[in-house]
Amino acid sequence: MPISPASPASPASPASPASLASPVPSVPPGRAPARVLTVAGSDSGGGAGIQADLKTMLAFGVHGMSVLTAVTAQNSRGVQGAWELPVEAVRAQYRSVVDDIGVQAVKTGMLSSAALVETVAELLAGTAAPVVVDPVGVSKHGDPLLAASALDSVQKRLLPTATVATPNLDEVTQLTGVEVRDESEMRRAADAVLTFGPHWVLIKGGHLAGDAVDLLTDGSEEHWLRAPRHDNRHTHGTGCTLASAIAAGLGTGQGVLEAVVAAKEYVTGAIAAGFALGGGIGPVDHAWRFR
Repeated sequence: MPISPASPASPASPASPASLASPVPSVPPGRAPARVLTVAGSDSGGGAGIQADLKTMLAFGVHGMSVLTAVTAQNSRGVQGAWELPVEAVRAQYRSVVDDIGVQAVKTGMLSSAALVETVAELLAGTAAPVVVDPVGVSKHGDPLLAASALDSVQKRLLPTATVATPNLDEVTQLTGVEVRDESEMRRAADAVLTFGPHWVLIKGGHLAGDAVDLLTDGSEEHWLRAPRHDNRHTHGTGCTLASAIAAGLGTGQGVLEAVVAAKEYVTGAIAAGFALGGGIGPVDHAWRFR
């Protein structure tokens, strides 16, 4: 199901049928694939967080690595508990991976405290690789995952490290105070996020009515990405999955637009194939292309 950018002239323009998405790159036998690192929390239910990130990276043919920032007790009904790892543990994991193995791209997810945000931002600033920042604020079930005291650090320290930032509409409001009620307000939201310093921002409009439309912009050029909305409540892990897919694309050398288009196509298919698990909201299907 191809996803493509609509005309930048109008947010209401329909998407063209052509797709910029590239197939999963092949790697000759014996050669290491691109290395992509996720810095995020664990989801014990396997639908989001580190688990979703690594599944997505595998689906894109890259070698996924992880820095665990928190452990959660989490299932289809919500988050029952969360325990943040010490800053020293997060720093040691990061240095262990980056200094020996190296990275071609980094994705960040749940960073619940100011201390963790500032530590990770410092590490990212010293790493020569593209960064995708998913500014996780709340879980799919509405559970808070970012301390209010950490918001300033996300704005001033973390977002400036981002090649691409991927906030949803709730996170846009949390970060900027801008409330988006329809597509016409997405440009204003993007401009507000860009003031914090990311090179590009992808405003995810999945919470709006109608087609699932996202706005990708660096402040000078913009691309409206549209996909059909699937009537499926099992969407746990969409944000983690999309950000990890973008990081995988950047890690293999794709440009930002190409990586985002391929990621949106992948996550659209994963949402369509999302399945029931437990008694609440099930996950997207990270293996939908292989079933």
